[in-house]
Amino acid sequence: MTEVGENREDGEVVTSIERRRRLTLELLLVCAIGLVPWTALLALTLPAQYQVHEWRVTWVGFDILMVVAMAATAIFGLRRRGRPAAMSALATAVLLICDAWFDVSLAFGTPGIWVSAALAVFIELPLAVFLVHRVHALI
Repeated sequence: MTEVGENREDGEVVTSIERRRRLTLELLLVCAIGLVPWTALLALTLPAQYQVHEWRVTWVGFDILMVVAMAATAIFGLRRRGRPAAMSALATAVLLICDAWFDVSLAFGTPGIWVSAALAVFIELPLAVFLVHRVHALI
């Protein structure tokens, strides 16, 4: 193939990638806009208190998910699998942030708020920030 043909094919690939990127970003924007009225509806209609079933299964399951994400990050990192390590590191960071949020918000008004807040401030959130910061080194 000639050099001109290669450039045209490269241009088509770049155009295709840019089109997919733009569509993805547009979809995310539409979802974000659509989430605003849904969030307002939840704020107005959800009960202030709710009897939860399977509380233990929910939290133990969430912690198992965090263990799997952390282990996957470590294993991918040890095997020098950059992209999978970065993806699992970001997933782990998100899970840590979610865990901190739910631990603290669900402990409001209870004696457990202090332990939840301490774990969030001194362990979960710093680890999440560290993982996000280090992702560039994993790729």
